[in-house]
Amino acid sequence: MLYRNRFAKALLWGGVCTTILTGCNQSGQDTTANDAAAGDAATAMKTVAITAIVDHPALDEVRKGVIDELAEAGFKEGENLTINYQSAQGNTATAGQIAKQFVADNPDVIVAIATPSAQSVAASTSSIPLVFSAVTDPVEAKLVPKLDGSGTNVTGASDALPYEPQIELMRQIIPGLKDVGYVYSPGEVNSTIILKTLKEKLAPLGIKVHEAPAQRSTDIAMAARSLAGKVDMIYTSTDNNVVSAYESLYQVARESKIPLIASDTSSVARGAVAALGVNYYDLGRETGKIVVRILKGEKAGEIAVYTPQVLDLYVSPKNAEAEGISLPQAVIDKAKEVVE
Repeated sequence: MLYRNRFAKALLWGGVCTTILTGCNQSGQDTTANDAAAGDAATAMKTVAITAIVDHPALDEVRKGVIDELAEAGFKEGENLTINYQSAQGNTATAGQIAKQFVADNPDVIVAIATPSAQSVAASTSSIPLVFSAVTDPVEAKLVPKLDGSGTNVTGASDALPYEPQIELMRQIIPGLKDVGYVYSPGEVNSTIILKTLKEKLAPLGIKVHEAPAQRSTDIAMAARSLAGKVDMIYTSTDNNVVSAYESLYQVARESKIPLIASDTSSVARGAVAALGVNYYDLGRETGKIVVRILKGEKAGEIAVYTPQVLDLYVSPKNAEAEGISLPQAVIDKAKEVVE
């Protein structure tokens, strides 16, 4: 009997010890599993989809800036980041198709460069974080209701420029300026907003704006020729059709001796005599900072829209001579870069 009791107790203690050991072992497994899960979450692959309405130097610089900023923040393509880039090649219908495909892919963030692409993505999703870039007026484009936090899935970086420095540059380069030509795409919100504001700003100064609409990039040269003999200069904005066909615009400017003054600094290397504008690579870096914040857990609707405060002046005395004028030395002296 005593033997049986001892044997029973031994079984009991053995069961207890087994339970304790099993429990300890299970606890250790759970801790290890939790640590592994935390590590996986920290190094989880992220996906960023990027689209642009067209490929041209300014928008390409934005994309490069975004990718470089992501890499600097530790999100490196091929390691813990997948990037899917698609260009709409200037076609708004294609922009809509790309937006729908991106939404179906369900990436962590969609970056949309230029207004038409941003509008297409915004129309396709109200849940996936959308970060726009190179959008002149995101409120007028109905991307956000306000700039200091949309409360939606949308935020981004604007390339809005103050008009007064642009007008001052025009008048410095063309003393006695009376007539300004403006070639633009009527279907691009950025461009129509700039046209409206230019007219409002220049009218009190006795300067008339002559508009030359061009539906497609192939229409740019014809639109520019329609201004010959009517204007003292042509002002070009960040209109994507115009920028993508800038060489054809420059050809008309040379033939007609009409100086080109731009708001996109990359246009100086392609024919403008001067440009006062934002640095689009830097704009891309600021856009990338917003993407990083979202990837780390912030909500897009709580992040204010970024607007640049610094403008760069690029000039080209060579282009000025080809287009029939000489750049004032005072303008050249202020330039960040002189393009030969």
